[in-house]
Amino acid sequence: MPGLVTATGVLAFLADEEMELKVFALKTLNDDIDTVWTEVAGALSQIEALYEDEFFPERQLAALVLAKVYFHLQAYNESMTFALAAGPLFKLDAPGEFEETIISRCIDQYISVSSSRHTPSKLTKNEISLPALTTTFGSGAVDGSALISPTTPFSQSTLPSKSLLSRASTENTILDPTFQPTKEGRSASVAQITDTNTQLALQRVIERLFENCLSEGKYRQVVGIAVEAKNLGVLRRVIKQASEDGKRSKNKAQEAGQGPAEELMDYALSICMDVVQERSLRTEILRLILDLLSDISNPDYFAIAKCVVYLDSDQEASTMLRQLVSKRDQNTTAIAYQIAFDLYDNSTQEFLGKVIKSLPSGEAPKKSEAVEEGAAESEALLQDKDTSEEELPEETAKAYRNIRSILDGSKAIKLNLEFLYRNNHTDLSILNKVRDSLEGRNSIFHTAVTFCNAFMNAGTTHDKFFRDNLDWLGKAINWSKFTATAALGVIHRGNLTQSRKLLEPYLPRQGGVSAGSVFSQGGALYAYGLIHANHGAGALDYLRSMFTAADDEVIQHGGALGLGIAGMATGNAQIYDDLTKVLYADSALNGEAVGLSMGLIMLGTGNAKALEDMFTYAHDTTHEKIVRGCAIGMALIMFGRQEGADVMIEGLLSDPDPTLRYGGILTVAMAYCGTGSNKAIRKLLHFAVSDVNDDVRRIAVMSLGFILFRKPGSVPRMVELLAESYNPHVRYGSAMALGISCAGTGLDEAIDLLEPMMKDPSDFVRQGALIALAMIMVQQNEVMNPKVTAIRKTLKKVVGDRHEDAMTKFGASLALGIIDAGGRNCTIGLQTQTGNLNMAGIVGMAVFTQYWYWFPFTHFLSLSFVPTSIIGLDHDLEIPSFKFHCATRPNLFDYPPEQEVKTEEGPAPITTAILSTTAQAKRRAQKKERAQRRESMDIDSTPTVTKPASQPIDKMDVDEDKKARSEEPKDKKESDSGAEKESSASPDSKKKTEKVGYEIENMSRVLPGQLKYITFPVGRYKPVKKPTGGPLLLHDAQPEETKSLIEEKLKKVTTERAPVAGGGSGAGATPRQVAAAHNLLSQTQRGSNTIVSMRDINELLRLAQRGSTATAAAGTGSGAAAAAGVLTAVDEDGEGDQEASVPQDFDYFTDSEDEE
Repeated sequence: MPGLVTATGVLAFLADEEMELKVFALKTLNDDIDTVWTEVAGALSQIEALYEDEFFPERQLAALVLAKVYFHLQAYNESMTFALAAGPLFKLDAPGEFEETIISRCIDQYISVSSSRHTPSKLTKNEISLPALTTTFGSGAVDGSALISPTTPFSQSTLPSKSLLSRASTENTILDPTFQPTKEGRSASVAQITDTNTQLALQRVIERLFENCLSEGKYRQVVGIAVEAKNLGVLRRVIKQASEDGKRSKNKAQEAGQGPAEELMDYALSICMDVVQERSLRTEILRLILDLLSDISNPDYFAIAKCVVYLDSDQEASTMLRQLVSKRDQNTTAIAYQIAFDLYDNSTQEFLGKVIKSLPSGEAPKKSEAVEEGAAESEALLQDKDTSEEELPEETAKAYRNIRSILDGSKAIKLNLEFLYRNNHTDLSILNKVRDSLEGRNSIFHTAVTFCNAFMNAGTTHDKFFRDNLDWLGKAINWSKFTATAALGVIHRGNLTQSRKLLEPYLPRQGGVSAGSVFSQGGALYAYGLIHANHGAGALDYLRSMFTAADDEVIQHGGALGLGIAGMATGNAQIYDDLTKVLYADSALNGEAVGLSMGLIMLGTGNAKALEDMFTYAHDTTHEKIVRGCAIGMALIMFGRQEGADVMIEGLLSDPDPTLRYGGILTVAMAYCGTGSNKAIRKLLHFAVSDVNDDVRRIAVMSLGFILFRKPGSVPRMVELLAESYNPHVRYGSAMALGISCAGTGLDEAIDLLEPMMKDPSDFVRQGALIALAMIMVQQNEVMNPKVTAIRKTLKKVVGDRHEDAMTKFGASLALGIIDAGGRNCTIGLQTQTGNLNMAGIVGMAVFTQYWYWFPFTHFLSLSFVPTSIIGLDHDLEIPSFKFHCATRPNLFDYPPEQEVKTEEGPAPITTAILSTTAQAKRRAQKKERAQRRESMDIDSTPTVTKPASQPIDKMDVDEDKKARSEEPKDKKESDSGAEKESSASPDSKKKTEKVGYEIENMSRVLPGQLKYITFPVGRYKPVKKPTGGPLLLHDAQPEETKSLIEEKLKKVTTERAPVAGGGSGAGATPRQVAAAHNLLSQTQRGSNTIVSMRDINELLRLAQRGSTATAAAGTGSGAAAAAGVLTAVDEDGEGDQEASVPQDFDYFTDSEDEE
């Protein structure tokens, strides 16, 4: 039947008295509404009247026609209202634009209504809201003077900002977790439905939509809507429905893999961690998922571990580990070990300590005496515990011992240390070039070389550069000495058992006895904390005793930093009190370090008392350093708190002191790190362009990197315009934001933005660009990113350029260390291998950015270095020797080539100048000599020899010509061989010759981007989970057979005490050796007849290499103990430094005197 051409006649039926004609008109119009809606729009009032008539039999049909007309008029809210009133006539499964649009509007409306009804759950013990801090102004004050008190930021009575972007109407939504901006593509805001019938109709439509999805197995759509609507009831229902459907349709193919319920919970867990930004809602969803996972007979224990870490539920973590161990099966025990490794990577020291405390020790308890009558109840409980542990079988006790060693970090630290030691690929030639290019007596350059060495060898225990360059090391004075000593902590990070022995020459002596320079002592305490970073179990007591016993401010400074790093996130109240006492001494020198350390101890706890103390003292002190330390400390306390930090953020950002506003911006970065929160980004961008202080603007742009490091691709687009700002501080912040967010990715868009900034007019912008490029290019080779070679050359060129600014050279030196971090085996990781926040890495990066104010903070970047490896472990936590497969070409993820070292040639001989007259005289003499020779020839007796045509007859060979002729074919040969070598090493030829796929040994470097190509061949060992890097537990399919283990190289190495400037290589020659060397040397010099063997000569050379300082150390027997070199020497205003020699007298003559 042809459609309507015009609706004039049909519309006339709407005014007829016959009901049948009205119904006919509506049906006709509904069928052809897409073509005649323009005419029908004029009769909307008539159709609405029919819809409102309760006696009209087809009210729903009238509502459907009205909905379609309003849809064409783009009045979507009215269209949705009438479509809901149409009831079953509105077809959900019709494939039309009208239906899709209305369904979308219904979903938006449902989400809006449901989320507004959602009430957040009660705060847990770890989410207690901050108390209202007291203010010092009267509540009745109406003048502005009362509102500018330094403690007013926590009041709601502050004056509104002049900026429209921060007025109350906007400001309240920027940090309001329930605020939802209008989504792109919506013509208007979501309608407010007040009619009960319409609300019920909306609910029915959504239920029908859910039923259609569930019947078709589209569970994920329902989960997405339920999460966005904050309707946990629907979420629970759909997961249970999926579980029941999976049981009914279960077959053999599904038994091997995950069922639909498990897959759905994995999906819900992923969107909960990656998409949901509201902390309270995320907690509720995780609690729901955890409850559902616990009900499954064979749950995903790794997903449970993720949930318990975020929920901070240590009791459930220990319960899960107990359940796995109690099964007494090798496979489940291996899973327990793997979960323990995951817990260690993702948890705080406080959480791990609670889990360890709740697990059996696994040690055979000592036989205790019988409990006496009247013993305390606690003693009886302890006795019961010992009795229960006595009953543990040896296999179970061993499992608990292993789990405890994993949870306390000792096992993972030991494995990473072994990996970094045996795979160290540090290129010392680069380090030597940096040292030679920068003058050691200049403090900033000496510090730059120190940082470069520390980063290159981070965690490798390879301190050869220090031992080989003691003269250079001796040039360090004051704070350069502090930094150089602390660098040993970066190099030996994780060397827990040898830390005290290593730093013995520098650590403060017990009982207040001086150990030399206070800068070396303070640096040694800082180094001790770096070695025990985030693992302070065996170091905190010693550091605390040294810190409290110290009277010198420099030693307190180093001790505070060491305490903070080792005691990170422990929440130790006693250490906090010790730090507070030193803070209240109001010393600017140690106050900054103490304020930072207080934040590190209370990291992420949200401790209200600590925040109030630090906030109050920041206003009481007059020292900017202390204010900055407290500001950074408060930001660290709010780490990961998200909306729980909003009150603190608003208070700090409203403060008139720019240093506290700086701390407020850093609080935003720490509280919302890795969330990608839109409200936090809006806040940072607002301050980046509006604040009057350059420091605040710089940190605001830089903080974008912390918010978005999980979405690195979005950062270049966001900071593209800021990178071209007129303000150099904003440009520097843009560079660092790119480096922080895109670290280790090699992202081309970020590199394209940073390359022009290497030529920026401002020296510190160039510095930031070089550091950011190194962060992005870490562990990149030429195959992965062709630009890395050019960037490395640029860094070396900047370091060696005599005309370059000192700050830019400093940045280039740091960059050379970062790009080869950890012997080229570490990347910068702000999230763990399982996707959670890397707390130590983020904190290390945040404090590293403060090197702008204080160079020693640069060492904190080493906390962000994460080894990139796969370390396979069997059920005994031993390292089996086996290989796994990588389905790529070997050169794709290979180490960068080492720098070619050019042999230094001696100075070229100077060619003697030959005058033209001399040459003429020589030619005449040669001609005369040849003539005389011909005349004196005896032709009869001497046969004539015909010379070859190629040999010149009359030309005399000159030395220069001989040399040129002899070198010509040599050069040609070398150039030909070089060209062949270059062509053979070209990437294209390598791609053709190299076959895809190769074997990798266990405990080898595996980059994050390489993991997707890793497979484990069918054989003896199979991983318990998909490889994510780091320690990986393996199922042993042949446990009865003998296994081959990888020998640990680090066990054979004896750690020497740290090198002391002026003391050889750490072990000086004995007096007998020195005397023998002198005797042997005198014999060779006199040319005596004594036969000197090669062994004696080698011994002489070996002793000679120890330098003349070995003789000075002869009386003590050890160069390190003989000590005291320059690093431990006391510096007092440069006293003892070598003075420049006075020039000798010389005679001065003038022209007039010469004339006379």
